[in-house]
This record gives sequence, C-alpha cells and structure tokens, in this order.
Amino acid sequence: TNIAMGSKLLSINSYYYRRGGAEVVFLEHNRLFQEIGWQIVPFAMHHPKNLPTEWESYFADEIEFGEKYSLWQKMAMASKVIYSFEARQKISRLIDKVQPNIAHAHNVYHHLSPSVFSVLKAQNIPTVMTLHDLKLACPAYKMLTHDGICERCKGGAIWNVVRHKCVKNSVAISTLIMFETMVQRLIGCYSKGIDRFVVPSRVYFEKMIERGWPRERFIYIPNFVDIDHLLPSGEPGEAFVFFGRLGPEKGLGTFVRAVALAKVKGWIVGTGPEEEMLRLLVNETGADVEFLGYRTGESLFNTIRDARAVVLPSEWYENAPMSILEAYALERPVIGANIGGIPELIRKDETGALFPSGDAVALAECMSHFSVMPRANILSMGKAGRTWMIQNFTAIRYRERILELYRGMGANI
Repeated sequence: TNIAMGSKLLSINSYYYRRGGAEVVFLEHNRLFQEIGWQIVPFAMHHPKNLPTEWESYFADEIEFGEKYSLWQKMAMASKVIYSFEARQKISRLIDKVQPNIAHAHNVYHHLSPSVFSVLKAQNIPTVMTLHDLKLACPAYKMLTHDGICERCKGGAIWNVVRHKCVKNSVAISTLIMFETMVQRLIGCYSKGIDRFVVPSRVYFEKMIERGWPRERFIYIPNFVDIDHLLPSGEPGEAFVFFGRLGPEKGLGTFVRAVALAKVKGWIVGTGPEEEMLRLLVNETGADVEFLGYRTGESLFNTIRDARAVVLPSEWYENAPMSILEAYALERPVIGANIGGIPELIRKDETGALFPSGDAVALAECMSHFSVMPRANILSMGKAGRTWMIQNFTAIRYRERILELYRGMGANI
C-alpha cells in the first residue's frame, strides 16, 4: 500500500451523493482508494444533497431538467448538455491546483458533459471511465423505447431517438440528445478523450464492440459490495422483495401481476414515477403487495434479511445490478429476468432462478416454487451467493483490478 502514498485520483461524477447505483460505485471507489492513502479529489456539479467536500468551490453549476426554467435558461442549459465550457474551465483550475496522477470518470452526461476530457487529454493525465449504462452505444442510455428493447440506432441511425421520442417521451429533449450525440461523436469527446473504459458486465462489453468500438479499449471489471458491512442474519421470511427506483424499465407491472397469480406476499421498496400506476395495478389485481417507501442502509438491509428472495424483474438491458450483489451478501437468493447482465450474476438453482423478461406467468411459477421450498434450501442458496461474492466481488478484489489497470496505463502511482 505504501507505493500509493501521495497518489492523487481525480474522481469525476455529476452528483456527489448516493443517488443511484453509479453513485454508489463512485463513492465506494473513492473510499477504497482513500483507505490506502490516496488523496481523492472529487469533481461534480453543485447539488443541495451533495456530501461536504473541501473541493466544492471548483464544482460546476447545477443543471436539473425537472425544474421549471425560462426558455432562455433552457437554451443555455441545452448548449451545456452538449459541451459545457463552464465545466471545462472549472476542471482546468482544479487540475492546475491538484496535478492528479490519474482521472476516473463515472456518469458525466448532460450535467458535466464530456468537455472535461479534452482538458485531461491536453494535460496528459491518463483517464478511465466506468460505463454504468449504454449511453455510448445508445443516445437514450437504455436501448429501450415505447415498444420495448430497441437497437434501431445500431450503425449510426441516431435520428431514431427523435422519431421514437426516446428521451422523456419528448421531441424537444430527444432532439437535443440527438444533437448532443452527433456533436460529441464528431469531435470524438469519448473516443479521443478517454484511454480505457471499465465495463461491469460482459453483456455491455459486447454491446460496445458490436457498435464498432475497438475491443482493446475496454476492460471487464465487475462491481463489488462491501462484504464486511453487509452481514447476513436471521432466517428467510415469506415475502418477495424488489428494491430500487420505480421506473418503467424495472418490470414492476410484471412483478405485481406475478405476485397476484402466485398468491404470495410482495414488497416494493423505493420511490419513482411508476408508483401511482403500480398502486392502481395492485388494487386491480388484488395482489398482496406492500409499498415500503424509500429505505437505505440498515433499514433496507433488514428488509432484505426479512425476505424470502429478492426479485429483479427488469425489462431492459440491465448492466450489473448492485441489488443482486447486496442480496447475496445478505444470504438471500435472487429471482431475475433473463436479460442484460442479470444472467451473468445468477447461477440457476444454486444462487437463484431466471425467468423470461416480461413473463408474469413464469415469474409466478418461480415465486410459487420458492414459497414452498424448505427454508434450509433458501438459506443454502443465499449462502452459495455469499460465497461467490467473497470469491469474486469483494471491494478488495475490485481495488486490485483497478490498481492493475491504472499501472498498465502508465499512471505514475
């Protein structure tokens, strides 16, 4: 560890608080490197929920699309989404001050914009970016539109984003995102500015290669959980739990219907745009589903410990869901949709089960099967999951892989 003493990591992400899976990885990554004596210098945008940091005076101005802005403010924001001169200027000042050994970016789209990468390139700072979504292959991030999974933009036909109103079902925002993609591809913001990409799932790795990116620019490094903080306890209960953002891509309609069909107990933990629709569906189907609201930390972990299994009914190319790793760490099996990176993280009948994405009947069968299975079997699946975590998905293992990558890039660390 002492070789790392004094090494400085410029850690870049739009938000500096636990907002979603990407932020969890970003903040944990920072903590892991701090533990071995690195100096972590975050660069993000101002936000009321940000964690305190001595570097916040260098942060970019906040951009939030959900708020009500005047047309003039929206125009100014639109240009920033594509290429933020402000973020570029601020990161320049920060680099001059800090002189980092290496930069590692997570989610920068729309808020910080990839303008920051040209500064890093000009200063010869080796730069890594972790891909938490499919943005570089699909302008709308998810390869998902109104009629389901979508790969229409393959081969560069990005006008489809506008045609199908892929972003927030809005022609205006989708047009902005199409221009964003055109300009950024034209000036090579990502292709020229970033040396290596870390991809947490093999399926995303292959999607990028399919889109014509050179294989050698990518490295598969799976996500991780802090095994020491996520300690299993107690016996599995009866309920099947989903936790996460209640977004349309999460397949929660399928989950509610399946709970009704299987006549089991379901818990939904989280908040999001689909909540009202899901409550109506629960009433309509008579499903025994309880909405537990937003939970985090121990309160969330206790809910998982009290469940029989975690269910991930996604209906999009999920990357490498942290929720699966967290479930295993707490010794609970996972029932997941057979889509995206989920199958890579479930060993059928050993740590959980898979069902065809969107198929409520198949999910109901899985849950019925799990509900009558002896508790000892449920527990042994959970234990097999935790053993797998310890072998392959620990924080220490992740840090070793990242350090190896940094050294291989010629970072002076």
